[in-house]
Amino acid sequence: MSMRRNGKKRARSETPGSTAHPKNKYSDNPPDFASLASLYPSFKPFVFFSGGSRPRIDWTDYNATRELTRVLLLHDHGLSWWIPDGQLCPTVPNRSNYIHWINDLLSSQIIPSSRGNNKVKGFDIGTGANCIYPLLGASLFGWSFVGSDITDVALEWAEKNVQSNPHVSDLIEIRRSRIIPSEDDVTMVLLGVVKESETFDFCMCNPPFFETFEEAGLNPKTSCGGTHEEMVCVGGEQAFVSRIIQDSAVLRERFRWYTSMLGKKANLKLLISKLWEVGVTVVKTTEFVQGQTSRWGLAWSFVPPATRKIIAPTPVSKSSLLSFMLEGIKRQYSAADVLQSVEEFFKSSDASSKLNSNTFSVDIVASSEQCNTITNRDDVDSVRSHGSSLQGPQDDLSFRILVFQQMPGTLLIKGSLQHKDSPLSGLFSVVFGSLEESMKSKFCR
Repeated sequence: MSMRRNGKKRARSETPGSTAHPKNKYSDNPPDFASLASLYPSFKPFVFFSGGSRPRIDWTDYNATRELTRVLLLHDHGLSWWIPDGQLCPTVPNRSNYIHWINDLLSSQIIPSSRGNNKVKGFDIGTGANCIYPLLGASLFGWSFVGSDITDVALEWAEKNVQSNPHVSDLIEIRRSRIIPSEDDVTMVLLGVVKESETFDFCMCNPPFFETFEEAGLNPKTSCGGTHEEMVCVGGEQAFVSRIIQDSAVLRERFRWYTSMLGKKANLKLLISKLWEVGVTVVKTTEFVQGQTSRWGLAWSFVPPATRKIIAPTPVSKSSLLSFMLEGIKRQYSAADVLQSVEEFFKSSDASSKLNSNTFSVDIVASSEQCNTITNRDDVDSVRSHGSSLQGPQDDLSFRILVFQQMPGTLLIKGSLQHKDSPLSGLFSVVFGSLEESMKSKFCR
C-alpha cells in the first residue's frame, strides 16, 4: 500500500481533551485558567476574561505558554521549573499522555522485565532544557532517568530543573551526548551515550520533527519556542527515529522497550517496516490527542514476548469514535460516490460490508486476516516470534462508517466501533487509518 504525505490535520468533532489518555490528570479536567490565575499572580496577566465565555490565554504568546507550563508543574506535580527564552516549551497535558503510555507498556507484561528488580529506569533522548519527561516520570511513578542532550544551554537548564526539585533529584542524571563530526554533524543518540554495563526498561524521545527551521514555524496558532537543535535535523523526524532504530539493533535487549513520539502519522509505515527488517519481536503504536494537537507513539522491543498473540494497542481514548475530513473533493464526486467507495474498499478484502443509502452508512464485519488484508500489513501492534507464524483471535471486528455532508466539497467520515470488548478492537484505528488514506487518495485534489 502506497503512503501519501498528507499534511492536512484531521478535523475533530470531539471536545478538546476528550481523547487524552484516560489516566492523564487532564483527560476530563482541563486546566482551570481562572483558578490558576487567582492562585498564581504571575499567571494572571496572561489570562483573558470576556463576558460569559471561558477564560483563555494567547497561545501565540511564548511567555503565556511558558508560565502556564510552570504553574501546572508546580500546582499539579509539586515541581519547580523554568526555561530561558527561546527554549522549547512543552505542554504538560500532552507530555503526560506519553508518560502514561510508557507506564501502560511496562505494566502490560507483554515483554517480561529482565532487570531483576522493581525499579524502573528510563532514558530520555534529547531531554532539552525543560527536562519534562524525567521530571514527570520521577514525580508520578518514582522512575529513575538518564536525560541526554548536546547543547550547553539545554544541559545547564536541565540540571537546574533537576536540582530545583530535591525530592526527585537523586532519580535523574543529565548526560552529555556528542556530535560525530561529519558532513551532516550527526548527533549520537544511544550508542556512545549509554554506558557499557547499563540496561534500561525504556527509552523515549520527542525528536526534531522538521527538516528546516522554516517548516517548524508554520503553525501561526501556537508559540512553543524551540531552538534549531530541538526542532530540526537533516531528514526530519523520520531520519532521527531511524537512527534510534539503528542503535537499537545494536543494543537490542539492553532496553526492554524503545519508544519515540512522532509528529507525522505518515512516517509510521516506513519506520515500522524498518523495525521488522532489523528483527524486532514486538511493535506497538498509539495516538496521543490533547485538544487540537495529535501526536503518534511508536514502541518496539527485541525481547521475546511473554505470549504469542496479537496485541491490541493500548487505548488512549474512552471513546470508540474516529473521524476524518475529506476536503477539496473533486467536482465529479458526490457523497453517494464516497459511500459506495467505502463499501467497495472493505468488500475488496472479503470483509462483510452492508450499505444503507437511507442512513448513509456502511456496516462492516472483518476477521483478523481480513483486517491484515485491509491494512496490507501484519506489523502494526502485533507480536512476532522467531521463525513461526501466529494464530490470531477468531473474534471479528465490527464497526460502522457514516458519511456526512459538511459543505460543498467537504465530507465528514465517522467510524464507530460496535463491540468494544472484541480482541480485535485495538485494530480499529489502524483499519480506519487505511480507509482514510484510500479515500483521500481517490477523492481529494
